[in-house]
Amino acid sequence: MTIVEVERGVHEVPFETALFGMGCFWGPESRFGGISAVLRTRVGYAGGTSENPTYRKLDDHTETVEVDFDPRLVSYEELLKVFWNNHYPNRDAYKGRQYLSILRYRNEKQLHDITRIKKEMEASIGEGIETEIAPFESFTLAEPRHQKYYLKRYPKALEQIEVLYPDLGMLVDSTFAARLNGFVKGFGTRQDLLTEVKKWPITSDAQQLLIDRLQNMKC
Repeated sequence: MTIVEVERGVHEVPFETALFGMGCFWGPESRFGGISAVLRTRVGYAGGTSENPTYRKLDDHTETVEVDFDPRLVSYEELLKVFWNNHYPNRDAYKGRQYLSILRYRNEKQLHDITRIKKEMEASIGEGIETEIAPFESFTLAEPRHQKYYLKRYPKALEQIEVLYPDLGMLVDSTFAARLNGFVKGFGTRQDLLTEVKKWPITSDAQQLLIDRLQNMKC
């Protein structure tokens, strides 16, 4: 049984997508991946005008994380608070655009939420926020080595779940991998994840498979 088969029910959950640029994308991916209502995380490049950006040739793009989330369990406003509370959002903190603070909204509701939460955050911190805010235009997936970066630093953990991932490219859209990537970075506990998996809309056999992997996993 591969991760695609195990997570089939999770991937059928209706979702919304958010895009955040908040410095090096490895850390934000693990942080958002540790949130129970987040379904998938992917790192990549956005915010620029050049075509086909890469890590070695970003041009005017910024490192970003794209987050699919279940709006029934977490709101976009709550994710915005995670975003603004976990990086310095003013332009003088960055050289060039690679690590710039950016938001790309996908609809008018997201823009409304951004405007409201931004005012709340500015009042809270006592200074203006200079995050670059604009409509979503495009997102280019980063190279495989950057996806679930912190999980990949634990090869023993990967070995224990390799039967689920015949191809490491499957890590990109895996909810389980997103959680593990957060877990190894300190976001969430093993017990949190065990409890959550029991609530996922997947078969009982799939639940037991993931629970067994979690209970026996050594990093």
